[in-house]
Amino acid sequence: MAKVELDPMDLAALLCSRVCHDVISPVGAIVNGLEVLEEDSDPTMRDFALDLIRKSAHQASARLQFARLAFGAAGSAGAAIDLGDAETVAKGMFGDEKITLSWSAPRVLMPKNQVKLVLNLVMLATNAIPRGGSISVAITATEDGEPPIFTLLAKGLNARIPAHSVDLLRGEPESGTVDAHAIQIFYTGLVARAAGMKIGSTLEGDTVAITADKA
Repeated sequence: MAKVELDPMDLAALLCSRVCHDVISPVGAIVNGLEVLEEDSDPTMRDFALDLIRKSAHQASARLQFARLAFGAAGSAGAAIDLGDAETVAKGMFGDEKITLSWSAPRVLMPKNQVKLVLNLVMLATNAIPRGGSISVAITATEDGEPPIFTLLAKGLNARIPAHSVDLLRGEPESGTVDAHAIQIFYTGLVARAAGMKIGSTLEGDTVAITADKA
């Protein structure tokens, strides 16, 4: 099957739709909380509204910070990104009561496409455990300028490799088209090829292993 080549305008529009999808829920909750503050004078309800606004604002901020690194330019062409920043945004986005995220990596600057790739792989890992669980991320540096090795283990009840993800990562969706629901996986494949890396995944019991290394 031939690779799908998205028009740059279509790619940008689909990624924007994905980001909007991720932030619309917490932003909507903030609006609801503000409406309660305006209309209800009951102290209990006002405390509830303030707590809702506080948590939702934190969630929206975390999702936008993650999207900035995972999808955005994050600096000029050829820029490098601190892996510590990647760890911070990943834990802010996914380290919650449903998923625990552990991160093992050196605190170094890494080419931005490699950092964007590992963050998008974290998103794939979360999709692999829809009922929650744990994700471990390990980044192993290599010598002579070769790409690093990424190893992610997603463990949880009913762990699975998301349907059609292998084809989407190759840039060969079964349907021949890419929609907003599938764009993140498709984009991950684009970033991997831009970084000169290949992605693999295996399922064993309740654990999905996702790896990326030199293509």
